[in-house]
Amino acid sequence: MNSIKHMLGLLGVVLGIFVLTGCGSTAYIQKDNSYNFNKIRSYAWVNGTQKARGDNVSRARSNDLVDRKIRDKIDERLQSGGWVLDNRRPDVLLVYDVDVQRENRNVSNPVYSMPSTRWFFNPYARRYVPVYYPSQFLGYDNATETVRESTLTLTMMDADTDKTIWQGWTTTEMNGRVLSDKEIAGNVKAILKKLDK
Repeated sequence: MNSIKHMLGLLGVVLGIFVLTGCGSTAYIQKDNSYNFNKIRSYAWVNGTQKARGDNVSRARSNDLVDRKIRDKIDERLQSGGWVLDNRRPDVLLVYDVDVQRENRNVSNPVYSMPSTRWFFNPYARRYVPVYYPSQFLGYDNATETVRESTLTLTMMDADTDKTIWQGWTTTEMNGRVLSDKEIAGNVKAILKKLDK
C-alpha cells in the first residue's frame, strides 16, 4: 500500500514539473555568426516604424505604459549582464516590435455521461436493489475558438554599420487586450536567455 502511495506521489511530482516547464515561452533567434558579441558593452534604443496591416494581423495599439514596461524589463536584464545604456556612443542599437494576430483554434473536449443509479426489484428477497452505472465516455465535443497571439521581436543592430546582427522572438497567447506584466517578463526572459548562447 505504501509503495502505491509513493508511486502516485512521484507521478504527481513528475506531472507538476512537466506542466510548469511547458508553461514557459519558447524563443527563437537568428544571428550573424561572424560578429564578435563579446565586444558589446553598451546599447541604445531606436524607434521602429509602423508595419502595414494585413487582413488578420494588427500592430498592438501604442500604449506608453506597455512600451515602458517592455523597455524597462529588457534594460533590467541587459544591465544585470553588465551592459550599459549609452545614448551617445553605443555599440549596438535595439528596437522591439509587438505584433498581435488572431488565430482560430480547433478544440476537442471529451464528453462523458452522468453517473446514475437504477433501482431493480428483487422478487426473491422482496426488496429494491440499487445498481450503480459509472459515467461513460461518449466522444468529443469539437469547437472552434479565436485566440489572440502576440509576437515580441527584439532586433539588435551594429551602431556603426546599421546591420542587423541578432534578432530574437517569441509568440505567446494573450489573456487580455494588451500584454500583462507577467507575459512581458516571460517573453523578455525567454528571448534574452538566447542572447547568452
